[in-house]
Amino acid sequence: MRPGSDWTKRNFITSVWIPSLFTKRSGARDARPLFPNVQPGQICITWIGHASFLIQTHDTNVLIDPIWSMWLSVIKRLKEPGFNIHHLPSIDFVLVTHAHFDHLDRRTLRAIAADQPIVVPVGVGRLVHRLGFKIVHELDEWQTIELGPLRISLTPAHHWGARFLADTHRGFGGFVIGANGRSVFHCGDTAYFEGFKEIGERHDIEIALLPIGAYDPPLAREVHMNPEEAVRAFNELQAKMLVPMHYGTFRLGYEPLEEPLERLRESARVHGIEDKVLVMTEGKPVVL
Repeated sequence: MRPGSDWTKRNFITSVWIPSLFTKRSGARDARPLFPNVQPGQICITWIGHASFLIQTHDTNVLIDPIWSMWLSVIKRLKEPGFNIHHLPSIDFVLVTHAHFDHLDRRTLRAIAADQPIVVPVGVGRLVHRLGFKIVHELDEWQTIELGPLRISLTPAHHWGARFLADTHRGFGGFVIGANGRSVFHCGDTAYFEGFKEIGERHDIEIALLPIGAYDPPLAREVHMNPEEAVRAFNELQAKMLVPMHYGTFRLGYEPLEEPLERLRESARVHGIEDKVLVMTEGKPVVL
């Protein structure tokens, strides 16, 4: 993932990072979620913020890429998590799509760890085992594992998995979660790539959680989809519902925080899928 040819023409520190330090963090600090009583056949989705989600069926609670930290090293979180971590229900399984700091947050994972199984891509297991997870499942692309009533598959992505400069061996991807005939696809981090069509051919995807932000990154690398590409990916997946994520929480690119959602809504209007886009509010459970 080499930098783009024009990445030196702008200064991320003065244009984005320093102004972010003086931006007041939005959202409710002590919000208390009202988790519903999920019935058999239903799926409840709660967006925590960024790429973090709580997925609930009537008998299972799953956390994906949880991060409650207020800082990514020196990058400030600009919106509070949807609710305090202490309000979480008992978590049965944890999924982490890759080892980047905004998806694999050590502090959060230590707080959550209670000997429940965690699923990660190949090469990421050692990072989470020492955090309190004794049952670690590493998956390769297209590999599937059954955990209780869930069927979890790792899908490919166009991204990279290194947490530090030298650990390029770590895998990355997205997860398809199947439960009682329903399905949720968490895309992880990815640029647009032709693999979305194959993912849709291999899996009957109902709800697609797709990233729409950080598409104008400091090094100008093609590592995140823009909103228009997210709509294209959604159509190629042949999914039924698009839930945008990976925007509005951390300022990881040059684009303004409000721009990704504005562009997504316009692209959805142009492509006639406005009724298939579910824009979530952090901390507000939605039963589907």
